[in-house]
Amino acid sequence: MERAYKCCQSCGMPMKRDSGGTHGDGTISKMYCSHCFQDGKFTVRNITVDDMKERVKGKLKEVGFPGFLTGFFTRNIHKLERWKSHPLAVE
Repeated sequence: MERAYKCCQSCGMPMKRDSGGTHGDGTISKMYCSHCFQDGKFTVRNITVDDMKERVKGKLKEVGFPGFLTGFFTRNIHKLERWKSHPLAVE
């Protein structure tokens, strides 16, 4: 059974703000959000943790977060499960 996480383990988005990604069999992922994981695969592959931080910062700015807060919200992305085993890039 998959452990339920409070935040997406790829981008850090709070899981309560998303319906969750999907596994290959259509079940909902309790680990990754729908923006990061669909049909059992990452939506953006071969991305570095630094690229993910920049991607998330951009999305936060798009929805109106001030620039200084984007760094605060992305500072721990490298500690999420996706990046623990593949810190440089994920397939």
